[in-house]
Amino acid sequence: MSAAHSPLAPHIQAFFTDHLCRHKRVSPQTVASCRDSFRLLLTFVKETMGIEPSALAVADLDAPTLLAFLDHLEQQRGNAIRSRNIRLSALRSFFRFVALREPESVAMVTRVLAIPIKREDKKLVGYLTRPEIDALIAATDRSSWIGRRDHALLLTMYNSGARVSEITSLKCEQVSFGATTFLALRGKGRKERTIPLWPQTRAVLKQWFRELGEQKSAMAFPNARGRPLARHSVNYLLHKAVESAALSCPSLLTRPITPHLIRHTTATHLLQAGIDIATIALWLGHESLETTHVYLEADLATKEQALQKLTPVEDQKARFTADDPLLAFLTSL
Repeated sequence: MSAAHSPLAPHIQAFFTDHLCRHKRVSPQTVASCRDSFRLLLTFVKETMGIEPSALAVADLDAPTLLAFLDHLEQQRGNAIRSRNIRLSALRSFFRFVALREPESVAMVTRVLAIPIKREDKKLVGYLTRPEIDALIAATDRSSWIGRRDHALLLTMYNSGARVSEITSLKCEQVSFGATTFLALRGKGRKERTIPLWPQTRAVLKQWFRELGEQKSAMAFPNARGRPLARHSVNYLLHKAVESAALSCPSLLTRPITPHLIRHTTATHLLQAGIDIATIALWLGHESLETTHVYLEADLATKEQALQKLTPVEDQKARFTADDPLLAFLTSL
């Protein structure tokens, strides 16, 4: 049996248990993303080719099959190009692993790795204005246990700019109260960072933790059963807050509001307050300053301030006009 026709299942099992978890020690979020990519792919192959996932061979996942799968993600499932590229990255990583285990499969793997990453439109990041975020945080019903939890959660999200995964996994022991109150977060790439908290956030969290009890290892924002909140639960409570806040701030209904938009809002407000881009990158836990530059691109107020420092051009020079047909053609392009 050639390497390409070897069973697929042992390779997938070794990819997750050995390569990702033991050798690379990737985060649980990365494992979950790769897992979802393969579940979608194996389901697609079963529906289109009629082959059970456990009966697949490596050769069944050739380049044409993977291209058809990627088209299916965009056209049938309605996934964005970014999601399509994330799935492709997981498959590329797997096939590089297969090539190490089965050198005879290099020709097939090379064709798979030649599948290009699709270009996507680069949109400006959105953010909420200060009145909008204030209305959103104030909209929670603090007469109930859930409302007090949601108020503390949203205020902490805005103060810290934390990712939703960091907020849902936050424990009480990660909040240090003292002369300076701060959060100790562990984000992507296992990077640790500390974020100072406003006196208002400190007071709200202290009161909330007192209500939770004295267990330091308890979740900071649990669900009703004391377990960590799921990502969709944070989306749900945020949408409920938007519905209430929209009564006094209708502009909140003009665009989709997600937990990540709160993170964008924190970064943009720091920038507008005059905080340098390097400090904002550290605040958000970004690996590179290039990731943080998107907030410079999105902040129109900063650009207007820069424009006001320029002296307007008094006289406009005549635009070049081609006097040759070929030059005129090139100018028109």
